[in-house]
Amino acid sequence: MTREARSPFPHIIVYGAWILLFVIAPLALVVYYSMFDINGTWGLMNYRRFFTPVYLAMALKSVWYAALITIISLVVAYPTAYAISRTRHKRLLLLLTVLPSWVNLLLKAYAFIGLFGTHGPINAMLAALGIGKQQLLFTDFSFLFVAVYIFIPFMILPIFNSIDEISPSLIAAAHDLGASEWLTLKRVIFPLSMNGVKAGSRAVFIPALSLFMITRLIAGNRVITLGTAIEQHFLVTQDWGMGSTIAVFLVIAMGLTMALTDSHGREGRA
Repeated sequence: MTREARSPFPHIIVYGAWILLFVIAPLALVVYYSMFDINGTWGLMNYRRFFTPVYLAMALKSVWYAALITIISLVVAYPTAYAISRTRHKRLLLLLTVLPSWVNLLLKAYAFIGLFGTHGPINAMLAALGIGKQQLLFTDFSFLFVAVYIFIPFMILPIFNSIDEISPSLIAAAHDLGASEWLTLKRVIFPLSMNGVKAGSRAVFIPALSLFMITRLIAGNRVITLGTAIEQHFLVTQDWGMGSTIAVFLVIAMGLTMALTDSHGREGRA
């Protein structure tokens, strides 16, 4: 092996250039624009404006909906991942579960508009059952349903990987000691799969904080989040400074979420 092959210096340069160009520079640009109001005046006006009741309520609503989407996804994803890990063709089933995430998000949104629409198949089925047509679109239910559908593969995959990595000898030992299937799941499998739960929660909660397209197409702007506000400020009001300020707080919230769920870092320091 040559000296050049052993040296990590070229890799450090490439990695550092990547971080500088695609992480640090965009964040610095967002912070720079956040210092200007709509009239081009430099200062902290946008940050003071963010801490008004309107934007604070919007931030709380964003966190609330992101938490709901994460919790519902976890409740559905964990038993699904556990069931898949216990099947014979688990890799095939996992592929079929993750496959919808490869479809374009806009196409999926429009597909649900057709399904939930007044003349869609779901309302047709409700009418045939005698329940009558319901307003399914532009509701919290439709927003949460579609958001969970979109994000749930990102919850299932890390949970499945964590469960699949558990040594079968640990589960066999629990059964030998008299533990039932439920007790084994509760005392052995679930604690050992917590890293997958945390990774899945991060993968769902962080993008759910900044949703904007689904809020427009599915919720009909009845659900207003920080992501929707950023879109409005950049594309409608042209107030790039306020949009950048909201983006700064979203980045901070995402960083805090990653720090709070970083189990590897805490294990390394223990």
